[in-house]
Amino acid sequence: MEIIVVVVILALVIYAIVKLADPPDRYPPPPSDSNYTPLSSGRSDPLLRSSAPRQRRKAIVYDEAKHPPPPEIPTTRQLKGRAWVIDGDTIVVNKIKVRLAGIDAPELNQPWGQKSKWKMVNLCKGQTIRVELTGDTSYDRLVGVCYLPDGRDIGAEIVRAGLALDGGHFSKGKYEHLECPNMRQKLKNYGRWR
Repeated sequence: MEIIVVVVILALVIYAIVKLADPPDRYPPPPSDSNYTPLSSGRSDPLLRSSAPRQRRKAIVYDEAKHPPPPEIPTTRQLKGRAWVIDGDTIVVNKIKVRLAGIDAPELNQPWGQKSKWKMVNLCKGQTIRVELTGDTSYDRLVGVCYLPDGRDIGAEIVRAGLALDGGHFSKGKYEHLECPNMRQKLKNYGRWR
């Protein structure tokens, strides 16, 4: 009986050592075009630590700072059409992304980001938007001042509603007088304010 117990314990120990020495691969195979460097084929026993540095998987890094280049600026420096709203300071007119000049609204995942977007949707809904491009670009967007059919500046309306701030040195204070009291204090941690 004692021999059976010893054999069973020995079998369990061997099974555990084999499992620990060759753990299952927890990561899916990398895409063929990535900068992935696989581990060497020989795996070491995790119970035996050596003084040599451990080889690690090279992280697959996607550079989020890279954006496609912005589209060509039309020679007339104007766009006109229906707008599709992306967030509180970016719209799409005629399939061209436009960043509203001179304002900075919170991102969608930040406080007031969704409110800012929906204010923009309510302003632009069913309207033909006129965009006067400044000639500047911001990542993959053109920069411009956007107007409603009645002549109101959309950037001014968003700032007046307390859902965006004057863009500092980009606007040269154009919208600063429209900011709601204490709004800069509320939003100061959620953008690049002065």
